[in-house]
Amino acid sequence: MEPLFLVSEPRAAETPVVVEVPHAGTSVPPEFAGELLAPARAIARDADLFVDEVYEGACDEGATLIVSRVSRYVVDLNRAETDVDAETVIGAPAAPRAPRGVVWRLTTDNERSLAGPLTRAQLDARLDRIWRPYHAALAGAIRSKLERFGVCVLLAGHSMPSVGRSGHGDTNVQRADVVPGTQGRTTAQGSLIDVVERHARDAGLSVRHDEPYRGGFTTRHWGRPSQGIHAIQVEIARRLYMDEAALVRGQAFPAVQKFARQLVRELGEAAARLDRPHRA
Repeated sequence: MEPLFLVSEPRAAETPVVVEVPHAGTSVPPEFAGELLAPARAIARDADLFVDEVYEGACDEGATLIVSRVSRYVVDLNRAETDVDAETVIGAPAAPRAPRGVVWRLTTDNERSLAGPLTRAQLDARLDRIWRPYHAALAGAIRSKLERFGVCVLLAGHSMPSVGRSGHGDTNVQRADVVPGTQGRTTAQGSLIDVVERHARDAGLSVRHDEPYRGGFTTRHWGRPSQGIHAIQVEIARRLYMDEAALVRGQAFPAVQKFARQLVRELGEAAARLDRPHRA
């Protein structure tokens, strides 16, 4: 049976960096397929396609890499496990509405991706099979870095449509090349956030912080600079590395892989210079 997520250990001198890629997967485990309506193209279009390959060199820079293989339509690993509503799970609160919570019932084009509301048992089956083991592995990787280095830098690797789609606040607006999401610079030390911006600008790329993505569940949950955990969500515009209509890699794909690998290296070097928080 193909693993639902992969944890790859450093292949070079270890650094305090963990890279997680929660949205690149497109697989749908057979036991959940009957609950979905979404066609294959929608699954691919709403995935962060190829981002696992963009960061495949992270381990060669001393980082630990965690990659999900499962479609976010089955379980969105960048949402809290409580992020559901009554239209998605029977008996859940009606508000706030969560059409794209831990289980997506609507695609980004506002088409139905879920055949009907899940029972609590059906939701728990997804959480127990995928969400909870993935986040246990992520927590273990972070804990290991803290024990060894006293700090951890969590890079949440994502990609975004280059132009805002319908239903977003930036519909039809071209987005920046790179968007670091840090909840208003609260989830990581400023010097680390500056590394991301500087690296992007040195590569000739445009940067816009927190717009339109401020960092999802993983960044909010783990971003605890005072405890030595620094989390940054990095969104890369898909036009940089793929053909968004054909859903294939573009000619610049190797250049974006090099950009990502160098970013992981620079974050590792910057992490080594951080002050370690005092522990009781």
